[in-house]
Amino acid sequence: MASPFIHLRVHSEFSLADGIVRLDALAKMARSQGMPAVALTDLANVFGLVKFYKAAVATGIKPIIGADLWLSNAADPNKPFRFTALCQDLVGYRSLCALLTRAYADGQHAGRACVAREWLQGSGEGLLVLSGAQEGDVGQALLSGNAVGAEGLATEYAAWFGGRYYLELQRT
Repeated sequence: MASPFIHLRVHSEFSLADGIVRLDALAKMARSQGMPAVALTDLANVFGLVKFYKAAVATGIKPIIGADLWLSNAADPNKPFRFTALCQDLVGYRSLCALLTRAYADGQHAGRACVAREWLQGSGEGLLVLSGAQEGDVGQALLSGNAVGAEGLATEYAAWFGGRYYLELQRT
């Protein structure tokens, strides 16, 4: 039997620039498609957390809490990278909230709350991290032909997150 499919990157009505999915509809759709769980990963916020949690639990699916985050790009601050952080547990939720708070307090650039790469070292307890596919720094290194740089970044993240760092693959 095939493993069930679970969406791990979903932007909702709380991703103000690029989300349209209503949380009640998301939970119902996940249930109707036989998904045991679904993640909410709005862009740089967890505003919909309580509404999502209640809707997911009411429909009998496991809510996975997370966020899509901006990652500062030292080479071009106007083009930050992206990555996704998913909470494994309450410790992960606190780690995510700490990263978001620091991004809004100390990482503002051009209206975006950006996480500085160095903040990730030692700040990821309880988090699973997805690379951001072609929008992440590893993906961008690969797209620019820098396989050695991509490998170095991925290796460093894997060490920082203790085996909880995953490379995302997407068709381009």
